[in-house]
Amino acid sequence: MDPGLLSERVVAQFDGLSAQLQVAARYVLDHPRDVALLSMREQARKAGVRPATMTRFAKSLGLSGYDAIRSTYADALRGGALDFANKAGAQLESQKLRGDKALAAEMIAILSAQLARLAEPGALDRLVTVADHLVEARRIYCLGLRSSHSVAWHAHYILSFFGDRSVFLDAIAGVGADQLRDATKEDVLLVVSIAPYTKATVEIAQYAASLGVTVIAITDSPVAPLAQLAKSAILVPTESPSFFHTMSPAFVMAEILTALVAGRGGHAALNTVRQMERQLIALDVHLKPRPARPAP
Repeated sequence: MDPGLLSERVVAQFDGLSAQLQVAARYVLDHPRDVALLSMREQARKAGVRPATMTRFAKSLGLSGYDAIRSTYADALRGGALDFANKAGAQLESQKLRGDKALAAEMIAILSAQLARLAEPGALDRLVTVADHLVEARRIYCLGLRSSHSVAWHAHYILSFFGDRSVFLDAIAGVGADQLRDATKEDVLLVVSIAPYTKATVEIAQYAASLGVTVIAITDSPVAPLAQLAKSAILVPTESPSFFHTMSPAFVMAEILTALVAGRGGHAALNTVRQMERQLIALDVHLKPRPARPAP
């Protein structure tokens, strides 16, 4: 059965389900990837119900048992069917059942938990290691395409405030990788890519590695293509109740990395920031606060 058809059946029967079966139904609608990958007992634990409830929920849909639901989503995942369109359908049905505020609140709660995990000792050790590579680099090439583009650009923009070592490999006109022609073993490629991985990103990273450039990745899995290629990798969660994966943790890691690099730059970096600030003022880049009105 197609996951979309299964979701439609769940929604159609939702109002007639008991309170506990409704909890199971919401879990299935909201977590299609977990349904495909986790055991029934683990799903029940996450949903906050007994395993028997998951079985009863499946039978309420006319299925032989919960394995039929898991198989549906596992087959879809293997075949690449749990894509944006399918996830958008799941979000739509869940949002209709629970409302906009519930979706927004869940997204905020999940993001808060994800960011908290990034402060664990192991994650902080990796951040410092990556910062070491960036500080020591002669030049820092930044790369990110599609949804990862904004993260890589943000890192490059901040790095440009305190030096001229950062080079953004933009893909406009298909010349993004051309600037690697002068890359050496003294350089670093800071590359961002999360699933679904952009083919060109991986290929450019492989080319940079062949030149001896140290590859530093912000990605989402230890088995991601870039994690296999990188000297060091910062792993970020991307799961979201939204149909679209979250990029917020990747943004946070990019901001922390650039802050660490800036702090290591000492007075030289501070002087460069001051020079940049003087230029912004001279060019009148930012709106100025309106003068306070005199009191009557």
